[in-house]
Amino acid sequence: MSRFLTHHAAALPSTVPFTGPEALERRTGIPFRARLGANESLFGPSPRAIAAMKAVAEDAWMYGDPENHDLKQALAAHNRVTPSHIAVGPGIDGLLGLVCRLVLEPGTPVVTSLGAYPTFNFHVAGYGGALTRVPYRGDHEDPEALLAAAASTGARLIYLANPDNPMGSHHPAAVIEDMVANLPEQTLLILDEAYADLAPPGTVPDIPADHPQVIRMRTFSKGYGLAGARVGYAITNPDLALAFDKVRDHFGMGRISQAGALAALADQDWLRSVQARTLAARARLAAIAEKNGLRPLPSATNFVTIDCGRDGNHARRVLEALAMRGVFIRMPGVAPLDRCIRISLGEDPALDILEEALPAALQDAT
Repeated sequence: MSRFLTHHAAALPSTVPFTGPEALERRTGIPFRARLGANESLFGPSPRAIAAMKAVAEDAWMYGDPENHDLKQALAAHNRVTPSHIAVGPGIDGLLGLVCRLVLEPGTPVVTSLGAYPTFNFHVAGYGGALTRVPYRGDHEDPEALLAAAASTGARLIYLANPDNPMGSHHPAAVIEDMVANLPEQTLLILDEAYADLAPPGTVPDIPADHPQVIRMRTFSKGYGLAGARVGYAITNPDLALAFDKVRDHFGMGRISQAGALAALADQDWLRSVQARTLAARARLAAIAEKNGLRPLPSATNFVTIDCGRDGNHARRVLEALAMRGVFIRMPGVAPLDRCIRISLGEDPALDILEEALPAALQDAT
């Protein structure tokens, strides 16, 4: 370990929250026939977004606009807020890191759910925050327990994803609005809405953009199909949005990503087509699971979490058996959620491969 690291950095594990499918292919030597594990949109981006990115590819020698001016203007109009309420960054993962950098000091209390999106925990650990994790209530994050833990610990941050990753569940808007109304005075809520574009009506809460204790995060990685472009944004009060300029990489958004996001946002017809195909793929994936004696959980996302009916060891054997058949999926990492596997939605050819591989994988896992 380098002698130049801080004591805190030296004590952190040299790991990342997720092992990518490329690393798994290198490790096993087996190429994946169906990439169904990373919650990417297999439906792809808008053709208009692809054309826009191709058109500016020859300008990649130039930095992107460090103010993200055009994209902020478009996002503000789309979300019916002002540009001063918007902060743009390299996906929600990057924005989570920036929030942690802005508000955490070593030992600052933070509350999240046990088993929730691990990248948030990764950033909290990196900045020395003290994590308190509360259990899920069934297959849902528990807003009441999160609030109680924040009150008892004096938490500076609460992290909640709605719809949820990794379970695919969601709370209706009224539940989130009630949570916001009861936030402890010292607490900022990070509301991760990565899957809001794919959620059922009535999921997205009505929260004033000027609210001093809420920062909402959205992405182009899911419904818009631009995971590889790394474009996310936050909606929050102007003071907090402006604070991102203190710590962000001002040239972190490339011209190609900016152009793709602008064109994708303008093509709402494409998003509506993805929403319709998502509904159809959810139904087909649920049917595949039930045909094999598994229980699909209700999904508000672009994946379906499937209860394998036993424990985490069994679910891991199912995951490994599918990987050996060229099907990449993931699973929650913490019990009791790890009784499940999680499979991304896609077009019929990918689901055909899953349907063919799953029975034998389940047989191998027994």
